[in-house]
Amino acid sequence: MNQLVNEWIDAHEKELLSDIKELCEIPSVLAPAEGDAPFGTECKKALLAAIDLCKKYGFATRNYDNYVATADFDPSLPHTLDMLGHTDVVPAGEGWTVTEPFKIIEKDGRLYGRGTSDDKGPMLCALYAMRALKECNIPLTKGVRMIMGSDEETGSTDITKYYAVEEEAPMTFSPDAEFPLINIEKGQFRASLEKTIDLSDALPRILSLNAGIALNAVPQKATIVLEGIGATDSSLLAAIRAIEEECKVEVKVSASGANVELTVIGESAHASTPELGKNAGLAAIKLVDRLPLADEKMKDAISKLLVLFPYGVTDGSGVGIRMSDAESGPLTCTLDLYHIEDGKMSFSFDSRTPVMANEENCLEVAKKTIEEAGFTFSSQGMIMPHNVPADTPFVQTLLKAYTDVTGLEGKAVAIGGGTYVHELKNGVAFGAVLPDIDTHMHGADEFMDIKNINLATKVFAEAIMQLCM
Repeated sequence: MNQLVNEWIDAHEKELLSDIKELCEIPSVLAPAEGDAPFGTECKKALLAAIDLCKKYGFATRNYDNYVATADFDPSLPHTLDMLGHTDVVPAGEGWTVTEPFKIIEKDGRLYGRGTSDDKGPMLCALYAMRALKECNIPLTKGVRMIMGSDEETGSTDITKYYAVEEEAPMTFSPDAEFPLINIEKGQFRASLEKTIDLSDALPRILSLNAGIALNAVPQKATIVLEGIGATDSSLLAAIRAIEEECKVEVKVSASGANVELTVIGESAHASTPELGKNAGLAAIKLVDRLPLADEKMKDAISKLLVLFPYGVTDGSGVGIRMSDAESGPLTCTLDLYHIEDGKMSFSFDSRTPVMANEENCLEVAKKTIEEAGFTFSSQGMIMPHNVPADTPFVQTLLKAYTDVTGLEGKAVAIGGGTYVHELKNGVAFGAVLPDIDTHMHGADEFMDIKNINLATKVFAEAIMQLCM
Protein backbone atom coordinates (compact mmCIF):
# COMPACT_ATOMS: atom_id res chain seq x y z
CA MET A 1 0.00 0.00 0.00
CA ASN A 2 1.10 3.55 -0.68
CA GLN A 3 1.20 5.49 2.59
CA LEU A 4 1.22 8.88 0.84
CA VAL A 5 -1.97 8.02 -1.06
CA ASN A 6 -3.75 6.73 2.04
CA GLU A 7 -2.80 9.83 4.02
CA TRP A 8 -4.13 12.00 1.17
CA ILE A 9 -7.46 10.12 1.26
CA ASP A 10 -7.72 10.58 5.03
CA ALA A 11 -6.97 14.29 4.70
CA HIS A 12 -9.64 14.77 2.03
CA GLU A 13 -12.38 12.68 3.66
CA LYS A 14 -14.57 15.63 4.61
CA GLU A 15 -14.27 17.05 1.12
CA LEU A 16 -15.35 13.70 -0.35
CA LEU A 17 -18.34 13.55 2.00
CA SER A 18 -19.33 17.07 0.99
CA ASP A 19 -19.21 16.14 -2.70
CA ILE A 20 -21.31 13.03 -2.07
CA LYS A 21 -23.91 15.06 -0.19
CA GLU A 22 -24.15 17.66 -2.93
CA LEU A 23 -24.52 15.09 -5.72
CA CYS A 24 -27.02 12.96 -3.78
CA GLU A 25 -29.28 15.94 -3.13
CA ILE A 26 -30.14 16.01 -6.84
CA PRO A 27 -33.28 13.81 -7.25
CA SER A 28 -32.04 12.10 -10.41
CA VAL A 29 -34.95 9.70 -10.90
CA LEU A 30 -35.98 8.73 -14.42
CA ALA A 31 -38.44 11.17 -15.96
CA PRO A 32 -39.75 11.75 -19.50
CA ALA A 33 -37.19 12.97 -22.01
CA GLU A 34 -37.12 16.72 -22.40
CA GLY A 35 -35.01 18.43 -25.03
CA ASP A 36 -31.41 17.35 -24.58
CA ALA A 37 -32.23 15.52 -21.34
CA PRO A 38 -32.89 11.90 -22.43
CA PHE A 39 -33.81 10.73 -18.92
CA GLY A 40 -35.35 13.93 -17.61
CA THR A 41 -33.91 17.22 -16.37
CA GLU A 42 -32.82 15.98 -12.93
CA CYS A 43 -30.85 13.07 -14.40
CA LYS A 44 -29.14 15.52 -16.73
CA LYS A 45 -28.45 17.86 -13.82
CA ALA A 46 -26.76 15.09 -11.81
CA LEU A 47 -24.64 14.01 -14.77
CA LEU A 48 -23.51 17.57 -15.44
CA ALA A 49 -22.70 18.03 -11.75
CA ALA A 50 -20.51 14.92 -11.85
CA ILE A 51 -18.76 16.24 -14.97
CA ASP A 52 -18.09 19.54 -13.20
CA LEU A 53 -16.46 17.66 -10.30
CA CYS A 54 -14.21 15.76 -12.70
CA LYS A 55 -13.18 18.96 -14.43
CA LYS A 56 -12.57 20.63 -11.07
CA TYR A 57 -10.11 17.90 -10.16
CA GLY A 58 -8.19 18.18 -13.41
CA PHE A 59 -9.52 15.28 -15.47
CA ALA A 60 -10.22 15.35 -19.19
CA THR A 61 -13.97 14.85 -19.67
CA ARG A 62 -16.38 14.03 -22.47
CA ASN A 63 -20.16 14.20 -22.54
CA TYR A 64 -22.01 11.71 -24.74
CA ASP A 65 -25.23 13.67 -25.40
CA ASN A 66 -26.15 13.65 -21.68
CA TYR A 67 -26.46 9.87 -21.69
CA VAL A 68 -22.98 9.14 -20.35
CA ALA A 69 -19.91 11.10 -19.39
CA THR A 70 -16.27 10.07 -19.01
CA ALA A 71 -13.22 11.35 -17.15
CA ASP A 72 -9.72 10.15 -18.06
CA PHE A 73 -6.78 10.09 -15.66
CA ASP A 74 -4.46 10.78 -18.60
CA PRO A 75 -5.86 10.53 -22.16
CA SER A 76 -2.37 9.92 -23.57
CA LEU A 77 -2.05 6.56 -21.77
CA PRO A 78 -3.31 3.35 -23.42
CA HIS A 79 -6.95 2.63 -22.60
CA THR A 80 -6.70 -0.17 -20.01
CA LEU A 81 -9.07 0.13 -17.04
CA ASP A 82 -12.61 1.47 -16.88
CA MET A 83 -14.53 2.17 -13.66
CA LEU A 84 -18.24 2.20 -14.42
CA GLY A 85 -20.64 4.06 -12.11
CA HIS A 86 -23.97 5.87 -12.43
CA THR A 87 -25.62 9.09 -11.31
CA ASP A 88 -29.28 8.05 -11.51
CA VAL A 89 -31.21 6.62 -8.56
CA VAL A 90 -34.41 4.69 -7.87
CA PRO A 91 -37.49 6.66 -6.75
CA ALA A 92 -37.55 7.96 -3.17
CA GLY A 93 -40.22 5.53 -2.00
CA GLU A 94 -41.99 5.48 1.35
CA GLY A 95 -40.98 4.79 4.93
CA TRP A 96 -38.04 7.15 5.49
CA THR A 97 -37.45 7.89 9.17
CA VAL A 98 -33.90 9.22 9.56
CA THR A 99 -34.09 11.96 6.94
CA GLU A 100 -35.91 12.95 3.77
CA PRO A 101 -34.67 10.98 0.74
CA PHE A 102 -32.85 13.86 -0.91
CA LYS A 103 -31.84 15.73 2.23
CA ILE A 104 -28.51 14.09 2.96
CA ILE A 105 -27.40 14.04 6.58
CA GLU A 106 -24.47 12.67 8.55
CA LYS A 107 -25.55 10.75 11.64
CA ASP A 108 -23.89 8.13 13.84
CA GLY A 109 -20.97 7.71 11.46
CA ARG A 110 -23.15 7.32 8.38
CA LEU A 111 -24.36 9.35 5.43
CA TYR A 112 -28.12 8.89 4.96
CA GLY A 113 -30.01 9.61 1.76
CA ARG A 114 -30.93 8.22 -1.64
CA GLY A 115 -27.84 7.48 -3.70
CA THR A 116 -25.33 7.40 -0.84
CA SER A 117 -24.65 3.71 -1.45
CA ASP A 118 -26.25 3.23 -4.89
CA ASP A 119 -24.30 4.58 -6.64
CA LYS A 120 -23.30 8.20 -6.26
CA GLY A 121 -21.31 7.60 -3.06
CA PRO A 122 -19.28 4.65 -4.42
CA MET A 123 -18.79 6.34 -7.78
CA LEU A 124 -17.23 9.35 -6.07
CA CYS A 125 -15.03 7.03 -4.01
CA ALA A 126 -13.61 5.78 -7.31
CA LEU A 127 -13.23 9.33 -8.58
CA TYR A 128 -11.38 10.35 -5.42
CA ALA A 129 -9.10 7.33 -5.84
CA MET A 130 -8.15 8.74 -9.25
CA ARG A 131 -7.74 12.20 -7.74
CA ALA A 132 -5.54 10.88 -4.93
CA LEU A 133 -3.18 9.22 -7.41
CA LYS A 134 -3.10 12.32 -9.59
CA GLU A 135 -2.39 14.76 -6.77
CA CYS A 136 0.18 12.41 -5.20
CA ASN A 137 1.95 12.22 -8.59
CA ILE A 138 1.72 8.43 -8.83
CA PRO A 139 3.25 7.48 -12.21
CA LEU A 140 0.73 5.32 -14.09
CA THR A 141 1.69 3.71 -17.40
CA LYS A 142 -1.80 2.53 -18.33
CA GLY A 143 -4.97 4.58 -18.69
CA VAL A 144 -7.85 4.75 -16.21
CA ARG A 145 -11.26 6.05 -17.20
CA MET A 146 -14.25 6.84 -15.04
CA ILE A 147 -17.48 6.16 -16.95
CA MET A 148 -20.58 7.83 -15.48
CA GLY A 149 -23.97 6.72 -16.75
CA SER A 150 -27.43 8.07 -16.03
CA ASP A 151 -29.83 5.19 -16.78
CA GLU A 152 -28.53 2.21 -14.81
CA GLU A 153 -31.66 1.78 -12.72
CA THR A 154 -34.12 1.68 -15.61
CA GLY A 155 -32.60 -0.23 -18.50
CA SER A 156 -28.98 0.85 -19.09
CA THR A 157 -29.78 2.37 -22.47
CA ASP A 158 -27.09 4.92 -21.64
CA ILE A 159 -24.36 2.30 -21.72
CA THR A 160 -25.74 0.75 -24.89
CA LYS A 161 -25.30 4.15 -26.53
CA TYR A 162 -21.79 4.54 -25.11
CA TYR A 163 -20.53 1.14 -26.26
CA ALA A 164 -21.99 1.73 -29.70
CA VAL A 165 -19.18 4.26 -30.26
CA GLU A 166 -16.50 3.21 -27.73
CA GLU A 167 -14.68 -0.09 -27.22
CA GLU A 168 -14.68 -1.94 -23.94
CA ALA A 169 -11.51 -1.56 -21.92
CA PRO A 170 -9.49 -4.77 -21.43
CA MET A 171 -10.56 -4.56 -17.76
CA THR A 172 -13.69 -2.99 -16.23
CA PHE A 173 -15.01 -2.88 -12.71
CA SER A 174 -18.14 -1.25 -11.38
CA PRO A 175 -18.22 0.17 -7.83
CA ASP A 176 -21.95 -0.50 -7.71
CA ALA A 177 -22.33 -3.54 -5.47
CA GLU A 178 -20.40 -5.17 -2.63
CA PHE A 179 -16.89 -6.24 -1.73
CA PRO A 180 -14.98 -8.49 -2.04
CA LEU A 181 -15.82 -9.01 -5.76
CA ILE A 182 -18.70 -10.30 -7.87
CA ASN A 183 -17.66 -12.34 -10.88
CA ILE A 184 -20.94 -14.17 -11.49
CA GLU A 185 -24.27 -12.41 -11.91
CA LYS A 186 -27.39 -14.49 -12.25
CA GLY A 187 -29.60 -14.17 -15.28
CA GLN A 188 -32.87 -12.28 -15.13
CA PHE A 189 -36.36 -13.33 -16.07
CA ARG A 190 -39.21 -10.84 -15.83
CA ALA A 191 -42.82 -11.39 -16.80
CA SER A 192 -46.34 -10.07 -16.32
CA LEU A 193 -49.66 -11.79 -15.77
CA GLU A 194 -53.08 -10.27 -16.39
CA LYS A 195 -56.73 -11.13 -16.07
CA THR A 196 -59.98 -9.27 -16.69
CA ILE A 197 -63.07 -10.13 -14.66
CA ASP A 198 -66.69 -9.21 -15.42
CA LEU A 199 -67.59 -7.64 -12.10
CA SER A 200 -70.95 -7.86 -10.40
CA ASP A 201 -72.45 -5.12 -8.25
CA ALA A 202 -72.67 -7.42 -5.24
CA LEU A 203 -71.07 -6.13 -2.03
CA PRO A 204 -68.62 -6.15 -0.39
CA ARG A 205 -66.11 -5.83 -3.19
CA ILE A 206 -62.62 -4.58 -3.92
CA LEU A 207 -62.46 -1.34 -5.91
CA SER A 208 -58.68 -1.14 -6.26
CA LEU A 209 -55.38 -2.52 -5.05
CA ASN A 210 -52.00 -1.00 -5.91
CA ALA A 211 -48.44 -1.73 -4.82
CA GLY A 212 -44.91 -1.36 -6.09
CA ILE A 213 -42.88 1.47 -7.56
CA ALA A 214 -40.14 -0.49 -9.35
CA LEU A 215 -39.91 -4.01 -10.73
CA ASN A 216 -36.53 -4.55 -9.08
CA ALA A 217 -37.72 -3.77 -5.55
CA VAL A 218 -40.01 -5.59 -3.13
CA PRO A 219 -42.94 -3.18 -2.49
CA GLN A 220 -42.90 -1.48 0.90
CA LYS A 221 -46.44 -0.12 0.65
CA ALA A 222 -49.78 -1.27 -0.72
CA THR A 223 -53.19 0.42 -0.80
CA ILE A 224 -56.59 -1.24 -0.97
CA VAL A 225 -59.97 0.44 -1.45
CA LEU A 226 -63.04 -1.57 -0.44
CA GLU A 227 -66.75 -0.94 -0.93
CA GLY A 228 -69.58 -2.35 1.13
CA ILE A 229 -67.67 -3.10 4.30
CA GLY A 230 -67.28 -0.84 7.33
CA ALA A 231 -64.03 0.21 8.94
CA THR A 232 -65.11 -1.52 12.15
CA ASP A 233 -66.59 -4.64 10.54
CA SER A 234 -65.56 -7.67 12.57
CA SER A 235 -64.52 -9.71 9.51
CA LEU A 236 -62.26 -6.87 8.32
CA LEU A 237 -60.66 -6.36 11.73
CA ALA A 238 -60.10 -10.10 12.13
CA ALA A 239 -58.44 -10.29 8.71
CA ILE A 240 -56.20 -7.33 9.54
CA ARG A 241 -55.10 -8.84 12.85
CA ALA A 242 -54.33 -12.16 11.17
CA ILE A 243 -52.29 -10.57 8.37
CA GLU A 244 -50.32 -8.33 10.73
CA GLU A 245 -49.39 -11.39 12.77
CA GLU A 246 -48.65 -13.77 9.90
CA CYS A 247 -46.87 -11.34 7.57
CA LYS A 248 -45.26 -9.05 10.17
CA VAL A 249 -46.66 -5.95 8.43
CA GLU A 250 -48.69 -2.98 9.63
CA VAL A 251 -52.18 -2.25 8.31
CA LYS A 252 -53.74 1.19 8.66
CA VAL A 253 -57.48 1.76 8.18
CA SER A 254 -59.18 4.98 7.11
CA ALA A 255 -62.56 6.01 5.76
CA SER A 256 -62.68 7.25 2.17
CA GLY A 257 -66.19 8.60 1.72
CA ALA A 258 -68.50 5.61 1.76
CA ASN A 259 -65.53 3.30 1.22
CA VAL A 260 -62.70 1.96 3.36
CA GLU A 261 -59.04 2.43 2.47
CA LEU A 262 -56.38 0.11 3.84
CA THR A 263 -52.66 0.85 3.75
CA VAL A 264 -50.30 -2.07 4.21
CA ILE A 265 -46.77 -1.19 5.31
CA GLY A 266 -44.10 -3.83 4.81
CA GLU A 267 -40.36 -3.63 4.21
CA SER A 268 -38.66 -3.10 0.88
CA ALA A 269 -35.69 -5.09 -0.41
CA HIS A 270 -33.82 -5.46 -3.66
CA ALA A 271 -35.40 -7.95 -6.03
CA SER A 272 -32.20 -10.02 -5.97
CA THR A 273 -32.65 -10.63 -2.24
CA PRO A 274 -36.45 -10.63 -1.80
CA GLU A 275 -36.22 -12.80 1.30
CA LEU A 276 -34.92 -9.74 3.18
CA GLY A 277 -38.17 -7.82 2.64
CA LYS A 278 -41.78 -8.01 3.73
CA ASN A 279 -43.80 -7.82 0.53
CA ALA A 280 -46.62 -5.35 1.19
CA GLY A 281 -48.27 -6.22 -2.12
CA LEU A 282 -48.55 -9.91 -1.34
CA ALA A 283 -49.65 -9.16 2.20
CA ALA A 284 -52.41 -6.98 0.73
CA ILE A 285 -53.49 -9.79 -1.60
CA LYS A 286 -53.48 -12.20 1.32
CA LEU A 287 -55.60 -9.77 3.34
CA VAL A 288 -58.17 -9.42 0.56
CA ASP A 289 -58.29 -13.21 0.28
CA ARG A 290 -59.45 -13.31 3.91
CA LEU A 291 -62.40 -10.97 3.32
CA PRO A 292 -65.97 -12.06 2.54
CA LEU A 293 -65.99 -10.65 -1.01
CA ALA A 294 -69.26 -11.19 -2.84
CA ASP A 295 -67.72 -11.62 -6.31
CA GLU A 296 -66.74 -15.28 -6.66
CA LYS A 297 -64.67 -14.68 -9.80
CA MET A 298 -62.56 -12.06 -8.05
CA LYS A 299 -62.15 -14.30 -5.00
CA ASP A 300 -61.04 -17.17 -7.22
CA ALA A 301 -58.47 -15.04 -9.06
CA ILE A 302 -57.04 -13.69 -5.79
CA SER A 303 -56.76 -17.22 -4.37
CA LYS A 304 -55.02 -18.53 -7.49
CA LEU A 305 -52.54 -15.64 -7.42
CA LEU A 306 -51.56 -16.65 -3.88
CA VAL A 307 -50.95 -20.22 -5.07
CA LEU A 308 -48.59 -18.89 -7.75
CA PHE A 309 -46.90 -16.45 -5.36
CA PRO A 310 -47.35 -17.51 -1.72
CA TYR A 311 -46.38 -14.90 0.86
CA GLY A 312 -42.83 -15.44 2.13
CA VAL A 313 -41.93 -17.89 -0.65
CA THR A 314 -39.24 -16.43 -2.93
CA ASP A 315 -37.86 -19.54 -4.68
CA GLY A 316 -40.26 -19.58 -7.64
CA SER A 317 -41.81 -22.89 -6.60
CA GLY A 318 -45.35 -21.52 -7.00
CA VAL A 319 -44.82 -21.04 -10.74
CA GLY A 320 -42.77 -24.22 -11.05
CA ILE A 321 -39.29 -22.81 -11.54
CA ARG A 322 -37.51 -23.60 -8.30
CA MET A 323 -33.88 -24.56 -9.10
CA SER A 324 -30.32 -24.14 -7.88
CA ASP A 325 -26.75 -24.93 -8.92
CA ALA A 326 -23.44 -25.02 -7.09
CA GLU A 327 -21.90 -22.28 -9.22
CA SER A 328 -24.48 -19.52 -8.77
CA GLY A 329 -26.92 -20.68 -6.08
CA PRO A 330 -30.74 -20.71 -6.03
CA LEU A 331 -33.27 -18.94 -8.22
CA THR A 332 -35.20 -16.10 -6.59
CA CYS A 333 -38.61 -14.82 -7.64
CA THR A 334 -40.63 -11.87 -6.34
CA LEU A 335 -43.96 -10.33 -7.38
CA ASP A 336 -43.29 -6.59 -7.21
CA LEU A 337 -45.91 -4.64 -9.21
CA TYR A 338 -49.66 -4.87 -8.48
CA HIS A 339 -52.70 -3.19 -10.00
CA ILE A 340 -56.36 -4.12 -9.62
CA GLU A 341 -59.13 -1.76 -10.72
CA ASP A 342 -62.46 -2.04 -12.56
CA GLY A 343 -62.05 -5.80 -12.84
CA LYS A 344 -58.66 -5.54 -14.54
CA MET A 345 -55.77 -7.25 -12.77
CA SER A 346 -52.10 -6.92 -13.73
CA PHE A 347 -48.99 -8.08 -11.88
CA SER A 348 -45.30 -8.27 -12.72
CA PHE A 349 -42.53 -10.39 -11.22
CA ASP A 350 -38.74 -10.35 -11.24
CA SER A 351 -36.76 -13.59 -11.10
CA ARG A 352 -32.97 -13.93 -10.79
CA THR A 353 -31.91 -17.17 -12.44
CA PRO A 354 -28.87 -19.41 -11.84
CA VAL A 355 -26.44 -20.49 -14.54
CA MET A 356 -28.46 -23.66 -15.19
CA ALA A 357 -31.63 -21.73 -16.13
CA ASN A 358 -32.82 -21.40 -19.71
CA GLU A 359 -36.04 -20.61 -21.55
CA GLU A 360 -37.09 -24.25 -21.65
CA ASN A 361 -36.77 -25.01 -17.92
CA CYS A 362 -37.70 -21.54 -16.69
CA LEU A 363 -39.70 -19.26 -18.98
CA GLU A 364 -41.74 -21.98 -20.65
CA VAL A 365 -42.53 -23.68 -17.34
CA ALA A 366 -43.67 -20.43 -15.69
CA LYS A 367 -45.75 -19.55 -18.74
CA LYS A 368 -47.55 -22.89 -18.67
CA THR A 369 -48.20 -22.73 -14.92
CA ILE A 370 -49.52 -19.16 -15.01
CA GLU A 371 -51.76 -19.76 -18.02
CA GLU A 372 -53.19 -22.90 -16.43
CA ALA A 373 -54.16 -20.71 -13.46
CA GLY A 374 -56.25 -18.55 -15.79
CA PHE A 375 -53.97 -15.56 -16.34
CA THR A 376 -52.46 -14.31 -19.58
CA PHE A 377 -48.65 -14.32 -19.61
CA SER A 378 -46.18 -11.96 -21.29
CA SER A 379 -42.40 -11.67 -21.17
CA GLN A 380 -39.62 -10.17 -23.23
CA GLY A 381 -37.44 -13.20 -22.63
CA MET A 382 -34.48 -13.93 -20.40
CA ILE A 383 -31.16 -12.22 -19.79
CA MET A 384 -28.46 -14.83 -19.56
CA PRO A 385 -25.99 -15.01 -16.62
CA HIS A 386 -22.62 -13.23 -16.62
CA ASN A 387 -19.44 -15.04 -15.61
CA VAL A 388 -15.80 -13.89 -15.47
CA PRO A 389 -13.55 -16.76 -14.27
CA ALA A 390 -12.27 -16.18 -10.75
CA ASP A 391 -8.74 -17.32 -11.60
CA THR A 392 -8.02 -14.55 -14.13
CA PRO A 393 -5.15 -12.14 -13.31
CA PHE A 394 -7.61 -9.22 -13.33
CA VAL A 395 -9.88 -10.75 -10.70
CA GLN A 396 -7.00 -11.97 -8.58
CA THR A 397 -5.33 -8.53 -8.63
CA LEU A 398 -8.52 -6.82 -7.50
CA LEU A 399 -8.95 -9.32 -4.68
CA LYS A 400 -5.33 -8.78 -3.60
CA ALA A 401 -5.86 -5.01 -3.49
CA TYR A 402 -8.96 -5.51 -1.35
CA THR A 403 -7.14 -7.79 1.09
CA ASP A 404 -4.04 -5.57 1.22
CA VAL A 405 -6.12 -2.56 2.29
CA THR A 406 -8.80 -4.13 4.48
CA GLY A 407 -7.07 -7.23 5.86
CA LEU A 408 -10.23 -9.16 4.99
CA GLU A 409 -10.44 -12.33 2.91
CA GLY A 410 -10.76 -11.66 -0.79
CA LYS A 411 -12.93 -14.08 -2.73
CA ALA A 412 -15.11 -13.96 -5.81
CA VAL A 413 -18.84 -14.52 -5.27
CA ALA A 414 -22.05 -14.89 -7.28
CA ILE A 415 -25.10 -12.62 -6.81
CA GLY A 416 -28.66 -12.38 -8.02
CA GLY A 417 -28.49 -8.72 -8.92
CA GLY A 418 -27.44 -7.53 -12.34
CA THR A 419 -24.83 -4.76 -12.38
CA TYR A 420 -23.61 -2.36 -15.02
CA VAL A 421 -21.00 -4.86 -16.22
CA HIS A 422 -23.45 -7.67 -16.97
CA GLU A 423 -22.93 -7.41 -20.72
CA LEU A 424 -19.19 -6.70 -20.64
CA LYS A 425 -16.81 -9.50 -21.55
CA ASN A 426 -14.28 -8.79 -18.80
CA GLY A 427 -16.30 -6.77 -16.32
CA VAL A 428 -16.81 -7.43 -12.60
CA ALA A 429 -18.52 -5.65 -9.74
CA PHE A 430 -15.98 -4.54 -7.14
CA GLY A 431 -17.29 -2.81 -4.03
CA ALA A 432 -18.08 -0.48 -2.64
CA VAL A 433 -20.12 -1.83 0.31
CA LEU A 434 -18.20 -3.94 2.82
CA PRO A 435 -19.41 -7.50 3.53
CA ASP A 436 -22.45 -8.20 5.72
CA ILE A 437 -23.74 -4.62 5.67
CA ASP A 438 -27.26 -3.91 4.43
CA THR A 439 -27.24 -0.27 3.33
CA HIS A 440 -30.95 -0.36 2.37
CA MET A 441 -30.19 0.12 -1.31
CA HIS A 442 -33.48 0.83 -3.12
CA GLY A 443 -35.22 1.08 0.26
CA ALA A 444 -35.99 3.68 2.90
CA ASP A 445 -33.14 5.15 4.96
CA GLU A 446 -30.44 4.21 2.47
CA PHE A 447 -27.01 4.91 3.96
CA MET A 448 -23.26 4.47 3.61
CA ASP A 449 -20.90 4.16 6.57
CA ILE A 450 -18.22 6.85 6.51
CA LYS A 451 -15.52 4.32 7.43
CA ASN A 452 -16.70 2.25 4.47
CA ILE A 453 -16.41 5.29 2.19
CA ASN A 454 -12.84 5.87 3.33
CA LEU A 455 -11.82 2.22 2.98
CA ALA A 456 -13.45 1.84 -0.42
CA THR A 457 -11.55 4.86 -1.74
CA LYS A 458 -8.28 3.34 -0.54
CA VAL A 459 -9.13 -0.05 -2.07
CA PHE A 460 -9.90 1.55 -5.43
CA ALA A 461 -6.67 3.54 -5.35
CA GLU A 462 -4.68 0.40 -4.53
CA ALA A 463 -6.41 -1.54 -7.30
CA ILE A 464 -5.61 1.15 -9.86
CA MET A 465 -1.96 1.17 -8.82
CA GLN A 466 -1.63 -2.62 -8.99
CA LEU A 467 -3.32 -2.79 -12.40
CA CYS A 468 -1.98 0.33 -14.11
CA MET A 469 1.51 1.20 -12.84
